[in-house]
Amino acid sequence: MTAPHPQLVERAVQGDPQATATLIEQIRPNVVRYCRAHLGRIGGRHTTADDVSQEVCIAVLRSLPAFRDQGRPFTAFVYGIAAHKVADAQRAAVRHLAVTPVEAINDQPDAAPGPEQHALNTDTARRLSELLTHLSDLHREIIVLRVAVGLSAEEVGGAVGMSPAAVRVAQSRALSRLRNLAGTVFNEVPA
Repeated sequence: MTAPHPQLVERAVQGDPQATATLIEQIRPNVVRYCRAHLGRIGGRHTTADDVSQEVCIAVLRSLPAFRDQGRPFTAFVYGIAAHKVADAQRAAVRHLAVTPVEAINDQPDAAPGPEQHALNTDTARRLSELLTHLSDLHREIIVLRVAVGLSAEEVGGAVGMSPAAVRVAQSRALSRLRNLAGTVFNEVPA
């Protein structure tokens, strides 16, 4: 996410509706990518991640009047809210594992991948998730923001409070660790 111009943020904080709309338009695409990267596909769709990203945008809107520039980029403020909303959604997903009622099952053929492909995809996702658990929280966050969300080193640095150079070094170390671990998790020899 390109950091919104400080004057735009200040105008939005002061209640300017046009500045607020522009600010939300600027942050929303990356908030959606962030939520999708952290929540993945639940039920084969991004509905939950998109719902959470909407909650993040609403929380940002509600928090704007209380926002005070403390020297950190506005994107760090946004990603902090997103991280809390994602954590809330993950906890809720665990608590509310729902079973689809028989009446809701569609009689039409499913266009989704078959059971074999689904099993392979699930196994790969499980193994990748297992790999990520071996990283520190900071390294995991950097990998998700850089690789899955597609942020620049500058944007990630602003979000996690590091310089762009430190982000690139941490990313390199995390990727190296993942390569070494991949041989164990995927039963392959690391490249």
